[in-house]
Amino acid sequence: MIYTNEYESPLGNLLLAGDEQGLTGLWFTEGARYIGLELKKEAHRCETDYFDQTKKWLDIYFTGRDPGFFPRIHLTGSDFRNRVGEIMCEIPFGKTVTYGWIADRIAKERGLERMSAQAVGGAVGHNPICIIVPCHRVIGSNGSLTGYGGGILRKKALLELEGNDMSQFTIPAKGTAL
Repeated sequence: MIYTNEYESPLGNLLLAGDEQGLTGLWFTEGARYIGLELKKEAHRCETDYFDQTKKWLDIYFTGRDPGFFPRIHLTGSDFRNRVGEIMCEIPFGKTVTYGWIADRIAKERGLERMSAQAVGGAVGHNPICIIVPCHRVIGSNGSLTGYGGGILRKKALLELEGNDMSQFTIPAKGTAL
């Protein structure tokens, strides 16, 4: 069974989705890519304990504080995408890492000489649980704020909310993340 709910954030409405195991999706409903791609027509709007946890997490987050906990999430992608998601969950509030850093970490874990940062970028770009699985904290190696499915201005706003020094980042002049 697929469940849905909604949350009004300062950056726009969010669609929540989940199954029996936990939160499976969190997307901005306007101006975002990949909204609810995994949802089936038989999804039911309801309240669940993990939706309540998610809303509490978001309430705290949007005050500019680290919530200090995660709601119950259920990563449902490929093993590779799930591993990238797990690594993103380890990025501290107010910090950023690069796609290359994640690629290097996975390469070391798998005993590989190298891993493609572009492959990591694809996994990050298809992250179905925005904000909580903090794909906005992943940036280009040159400091570019690229590759955010919720739109580059939201990525910038989320990083500012977390207290990042925005002078170290650049916004790309063109691309799909705009």
